[in-house]
Amino acid sequence: MAIGIFFLIFCILMIIGLPVAVVFGGMTFLPSLMDPGFSYTIEAAIRSMVNGMDSFTLLAVPMFMLSGIIMARGGISEKLFNFFAYYVGNKTAGLPCAAILTCMFYAAISGSSPATVSAVGAMTIPFLVGLGYDKVFVTAIVTVAGGLGVIIPPSISYIVFSSITNASPSALFIGGIIPGILIGFCLMICAYIYCKKHGEDKEKLKATYGELHRKGFGLVFKESFFALLIPIIILGSIYGGIASPTEAAAISVIYALGISLLVYKTIKLKDLGPLIVEGVRTYVLILLIFGMVMDNIPNIMVLTPILMPVATSIGLHPVHFGIMLTANLAIGMVTPPMGINLYVANSMTGIPVLKIARTAIPFLISFFIALLFISFILIQGFIMKACVFIMET
Repeated sequence: MAIGIFFLIFCILMIIGLPVAVVFGGMTFLPSLMDPGFSYTIEAAIRSMVNGMDSFTLLAVPMFMLSGIIMARGGISEKLFNFFAYYVGNKTAGLPCAAILTCMFYAAISGSSPATVSAVGAMTIPFLVGLGYDKVFVTAIVTVAGGLGVIIPPSISYIVFSSITNASPSALFIGGIIPGILIGFCLMICAYIYCKKHGEDKEKLKATYGELHRKGFGLVFKESFFALLIPIIILGSIYGGIASPTEAAAISVIYALGISLLVYKTIKLKDLGPLIVEGVRTYVLILLIFGMVMDNIPNIMVLTPILMPVATSIGLHPVHFGIMLTANLAIGMVTPPMGINLYVANSMTGIPVLKIARTAIPFLISFFIALLFISFILIQGFIMKACVFIMET
């Protein structure tokens, strides 16, 4: 009876529109208020909240978010796109594939799916539309490819999963590389099929590719060199045992600031205050408001303790389970009614959420096919070997 009343109150509070953080916080104290003899007191609940946030591992989450925002405002995504477009811009679906590659590379910088959609989409969507591509089509590409932000390391989702299960974050990072590449490859095949079927404006593409090639490889590589180093520095410091994921997140912020201020000179000192405020606002918005309903972070927090015993009972390695869980939830970030990537794309383009979702269906099917390989065929052995290697070293 008490459980029924508890969930009834929970549903009523959610329906009347109270902030989700207030609802969850209030429900934590409700059992003690309903029954003074309840063993889990209000003081214990407050202590658990404080202890839950007092995590060195979780400090990496806001740091990677801030790093991603600095890189977006510093124009790093544009330099990455030009680098990939230099190689594939003259091929069928070359520039849409370059957008997917940029999402993959940016995912190895930000660790966040919404940040990847925002940073890459803000530059690539207007550019591709100007070359004659359908606006909804390119928006759908970036929206789905942005989901790689939580799969390709360093992923915020892996860090949260690690903090809950004590699984090795380094093993999760290593295990996430091949799944991320496989999903990106499947998305590029889907983009190729679309462009082959609907055609492209070859004249505009030829002119754009020619302009890029007139710069020459040397200049394009020089402009993108420091941007290309970012994931090498972040992941290399983690895999090499030089830094923990949290320390690597701090390094990424310092490096992003350094190259944006001193090398590319796209950010000025007066911009730092607004950037930090934006980083804090994004962290609070995603994790406390949208996150409780939409994002994969609270889903990982809620589902992992429930599903982890089931996974281990059937012989599934915790790292393999973490990657499968994250990849499944990444699909949810692009499906209505709560897919946060859809809302990020909608805010940038003004295209209705359902219209983006309908156009994204072929890409989601490609994503799901890759997920089947990850779950049942490809990744199990690789993750096991990676974990054994990490334990031995």
